[in-house]
Amino acid sequence: MDFSLDETQEELRKLAEGVLAKESTTERLEAHERGGEPYLTKAWEALGQAGLTDICRAEEHGGAGLGAAELAVVLREVGAHAAPLPLMTHLVGTLALAAYGRRADGLVTVATKGRGNRFHTVPYAAQADHILVAADDAVYLAINPELIPEFTSTGEPAATVVHGEAEKVGDDPAWLRRLTTVSIAAQASGVLAGALKLTTEYIRTRKQFGRALAEFQAVTVQIADVYIASRALDVAMWSAAWGGDEADTALAAFHVNEAFRALYTCQHLHGGLGLDVTYPLHRYFAHAKHLAQLTGGADAQLDRIGELV
Repeated sequence: MDFSLDETQEELRKLAEGVLAKESTTERLEAHERGGEPYLTKAWEALGQAGLTDICRAEEHGGAGLGAAELAVVLREVGAHAAPLPLMTHLVGTLALAAYGRRADGLVTVATKGRGNRFHTVPYAAQADHILVAADDAVYLAINPELIPEFTSTGEPAATVVHGEAEKVGDDPAWLRRLTTVSIAAQASGVLAGALKLTTEYIRTRKQFGRALAEFQAVTVQIADVYIASRALDVAMWSAAWGGDEADTALAAFHVNEAFRALYTCQHLHGGLGLDVTYPLHRYFAHAKHLAQLTGGADAQLDRIGELV
């Protein structure tokens, strides 16, 4: 299958890249981490002004009416900049509401994990105006849910959601869960691409014994492993984004966890610098860990794949 971006998707990619390059610089990320805001407010506002927060809303509701592939294009850029933003579940939620013929203004997030009436690790639940819940039988909008704050590796807010009253809005929770997994894989794809770029530049310029690190065979083998993990995640993610089935989505989720493993190699290739929280690599590591945790782990995905194949 040809996963090349069409003209609209390439324009979206360039637009997202331009906004995030300006609004999520190292200086602004550091200021954000000191300030304690839930996300990069100015970056979120700039994305909104560029129309990127509404790409999945229905056209009759003021959006662009785009789908999962375009969602993946934008989220990959968010990951590539390790930007703490609520865009991932927001785009999923607005796309789902468009599919259900519903309009919900403001920030949307999605709850897809948990047992019974408890949905764990819901990103930006306290900040969201609407929480879309993929329950066992249907999709609901939670009404005045109870929120129990959680900690995340990135410092982004999340919560366990306990919903009591709810309004039914759709009949296909499995589709919403697959779409959420695609969004996680897309952002993870960007995270690994960003970490790979940073690490490649480091080993190209860092010298040891009078030679660049990239000239040592052991180093080239390890960076090649990271590249292979990146390409494998890309292929799995795009397969799922372009209408893949349950097995394709589970495979993409598995490769999200492999991407997290690849971040350890990036850390190792940086030496002690890779563990320095004042160096940008730590943000990629934290985002990769958080996204891997949202999938439920590699073993869970392997079990799922085994059930499906």
